Amino acid sequence: MVHFQRELINWYQENKRDLPWRKTTDPYKVWLSEVILQQTRVVQGRAYYEKFVSSYPTVNHLASATEEQVLNLWKGLGYYSRARNLHKTAIQVVSGFGGIFPKNYEGLLTLTGIGPYTAAAISSFCFDEPRAVLDGNVFRVLSRLHNIATPINTSSGFKEFSDLATALLKSKDPATYNQAIMEFGALQCTPKAPKCESCCFNVECLSLKEGVVKERPQKLKKTKTKTRFLLFTVLYDNEYKTVFLRKRTEKDIWQNFYDFKLTEFLDEDSFLLAQKKRTCYNKIHKLTHQTLQVCFIKEDVRKSKVDLSDFRPYNLSQIENIPLSALHQKYIDDSLGFLK
Repeated sequence: MVHFQRELINWYQENKRDLPWRKTTDPYKVWLSEVILQQTRVVQGRAYYEKFVSSYPTVNHLASATEEQVLNLWKGLGYYSRARNLHKTAIQVVSGFGGIFPKNYEGLLTLTGIGPYTAAAISSFCFDEPRAVLDGNVFRVLSRLHNIATPINTSSGFKEFSDLATALLKSKDPATYNQAIMEFGALQCTPKAPKCESCCFNVECLSLKEGVVKERPQKLKKTKTKTRFLLFTVLYDNEYKTVFLRKRTEKDIWQNFYDFKLTEFLDEDSFLLAQKKRTCYNKIHKLTHQTLQVCFIKEDVRKSKVDLSDFRPYNLSQIENIPLSALHQKYIDDSLGFLK
């Protein structure tokens, strides 16, 4: 155990990346980075982290923003429920804790949207609490090193890995240890092309000995992806250089974002039939458990019979200040240049 800790931290000191959230023990900034980096690569996440810190330097600033402003700043990052939960948690910290994050793991778990991993990260990085982090990188390192075949996305698997991660944790300076094992998984013990030949643990790595590195970690098969067929009617007014958008309030993808008039079809045949003899902008857009087959069609609002009671006109400069999905933003960038 001591050998593993020592070798891991030595590797980290020589190979760690220079990242802004590693230069602070402010729980607000550490929490912000962790939320942004969920399901986001560091290269992309860093730019968003810097935008958020610049726009909302403290949790009080973030709590004072509107959800719409937060979603707009998050635009393009995906998984928008993270942004909504980010805003809710900020409000909770300000209203329930006077703008001060709880200083321990158990207290952090009482906050909306903060689970065991994020609570362990904040408590160890900011308050030196010996709590082992367990993210995708850590699962991968431990499963390969110890050749554990238990699926990581099961309750028994989570307990097994959690117990092992806790046993291996360096209780003195847990922040450095936790950062080290995550960084090792991100840079050395990578998902598809691990650098086993240069790995400081290649002698003791059990999955390498057994030739099953690429099979670790194990996961139970995911839920089958659902396919949806969405047709957006882009109502425009060429005279006033505007398009008509509505806010999505229903509990579905892109909640509280803005979109065009939407018609959803139950099957591909009816979806294709609706496109017949119309000029369509077609896209396939993949979400976590959904594949969207999407068609955008333009329609002159002056010739349309659509009820506009839920819609408002926006010119292109106004659109820049409202939250849109990446899919909608790409369509606007590609196809609505005539409204400039």
